Amino acid sequence: MINPELENRMGTLRQKIHYHNYRYHTLDEPVISDYEFDQMVKELKQLEARHPELITPDSPTQRTGAQPLEKFVRVTHPAPILSLANGFGSKDVRDWFERIVRVDERVLKTDFTVEPKLDGLTVVLHYENGIFKLGATRGDGEVGEDITKNLRTIPSIPLRIPTDYTKIEPPPYLVVRGEVYMTRKDFAELNTRLAANGQKTYLNPRNTAAGSLRQLDPVITSSRPLKIIVYNIVTAQGNIPETQSGTLAYLKELGFPVCDLSRHCNTIDEAIRICEEAESQKEQWPFEADGMVIKVNDLTLASDLGFVGKDPRAAIAYKYPAQEVTTKLLDISVKVGRTGVITPIAVLKPIEIGGVIVKQATLHNFDYIAEKDIRVGDRVLVKRAGEVIPYIIGPVTDIRSGDEKPYEPPQTCPACGEPVENFPGEVAWYCVNNSCPAQLLRNVDHFASRGAMDIVGLGIRIVKQLIDSNLVKDVADLYTLNKSDLLKLEGFADKKADNLLSAIEESKKQPLERLIAALGIHGVGEVAASDLSQNYSDLTALSQASLAEIESLEGFGPNITQSIIEWFAKEKNQILISKLHQAGAWPVKEPSAKKTSSNLRLSGLTFVITGTLPTMSRNDAKELIQTNGAKVTSSVSKNTDYLVLGEDPGSKYDKAKELGIPMLDEQALVKLLSDH
Repeated sequence: MINPELENRMGTLRQKIHYHNYRYHTLDEPVISDYEFDQMVKELKQLEARHPELITPDSPTQRTGAQPLEKFVRVTHPAPILSLANGFGSKDVRDWFERIVRVDERVLKTDFTVEPKLDGLTVVLHYENGIFKLGATRGDGEVGEDITKNLRTIPSIPLRIPTDYTKIEPPPYLVVRGEVYMTRKDFAELNTRLAANGQKTYLNPRNTAAGSLRQLDPVITSSRPLKIIVYNIVTAQGNIPETQSGTLAYLKELGFPVCDLSRHCNTIDEAIRICEEAESQKEQWPFEADGMVIKVNDLTLASDLGFVGKDPRAAIAYKYPAQEVTTKLLDISVKVGRTGVITPIAVLKPIEIGGVIVKQATLHNFDYIAEKDIRVGDRVLVKRAGEVIPYIIGPVTDIRSGDEKPYEPPQTCPACGEPVENFPGEVAWYCVNNSCPAQLLRNVDHFASRGAMDIVGLGIRIVKQLIDSNLVKDVADLYTLNKSDLLKLEGFADKKADNLLSAIEESKKQPLERLIAALGIHGVGEVAASDLSQNYSDLTALSQASLAEIESLEGFGPNITQSIIEWFAKEKNQILISKLHQAGAWPVKEPSAKKTSSNLRLSGLTFVITGTLPTMSRNDAKELIQTNGAKVTSSVSKNTDYLVLGEDPGSKYDKAKELGIPMLDEQALVKLLSDH
């Protein structure tokens, strides 16, 4: 029997979360802290995990929990979703105005709206009694694809029209049109993360948004920072506004995000002036826009004006010239990033784009050069938008002379001469030489970081001093520094030198897992390092392990295993290990404590930890679980006994929920230990 109090509590939580989600994502006016919001979401998730029969389709927890699709289903739109005719400059707009005046003289007395033409993906959203039921792509304007599950993952799309706090009743049936997009900032951050992980990066926000929405797995879509702006009612039951400006206000009242940059204009001259002014302002907008849209404000008149072919007469897109030019590709150079990624750079014949002289542009990766067949000597199309780094769109192949040279990626690192490597499933190529000069600064900084050897006081500025002074050529050289070396450096006196040397000496006491993590082996983070330290007594034992042996460990696939084997096979890395041993930076696996009933409370159980716990760090929780006899792994599977759940749990929560794995918060974990 359903507990009415529990059902009411879950309904109240859903209502509050929708309200605060609306204030945060649509209004940008939150009234509670992120922590308070997260606590409500956490409580609702826990209640739904215990009572899945009470989960409703409009629950905010259902944004990312859908199963992958096998294919997209075709959807017929309730009305044509049309594109617009383009105008380039004021003359084209005035010509358009004169044409529609000849069709209907009422246009002479009408007013207009002007709205940014977002460079995103058009979608159509269906609501029944205020509940989001269906979402589709525009497709060919008549038929689109059902992407409802993916659209549910976008926080700014209301799953239920929030009548309880907008004081407006939604129509029984409502279909709206909007544009899904990605902000410039979010796009840049996404590409930075992808590049750091050696994954394929994207050319522009529009294609990224479109590709994200057409993923068969909604979990992938949920990981992309997508937003929406709604600007049109396709059809509805009941009374709706009769003007476009009224429609935008009505949509905002219903709880949909609308564009704050939309303007109402009394005359066509005013509309053209706003379009012209916006051209110089658009690079400061948070999203990319390739123009403005001028619309007849009177929707009855707009409908009466009809169509020209498939273009509605009552609107026109005022398009801006793209910031794209062509120039000659003089050469392709490469640079080595801090993570060892080898990145190709286009060396260009200098060209002005948007008032800036451009001499170089990114080529993304070597696969991109091959896919686009970009050759040295080509005339290439270069794009620069605002402050974004210029990039090569592709070659202009029609004017090739035959003198262009196909590009061959380097086989060795330009900084150290060691062979470069490509890991299966990744587009990036890496220099995996830990002593590579181009990576040395990053490697030493990582080695000394808090999550690794935790050398207090050794920041990036001092690391650079040590490298520039030729005192440190690899991380092991830190342990051969002496006071006289440090006193020669700018900013060092007796106390500072003593403190740093003391911190370096103290780091020798760090456990084996910290040293393994500090080495910077590709793919080996804190969890993997901890697992390796449980199975090998020291670095010598790990370096002698076979590929099959490491791959047999839980959580170690072929890519990470191959990375470990290849790292230890490098002669320079073997020398590094030897130097660490000689310097005394050589932790060994501590003998296991004698197992008694008190430290085997969780023997045989497997735990996964996700999210941020209230009082414990994840390492603290891990140690607590392990000292009580259980294993802690990094991924949820059918063999997982418990998921320890903190704030912002991510996809592990969804996987555990799908598999029916019991979940514990920090308090429940402590109680479990005390009960055993």
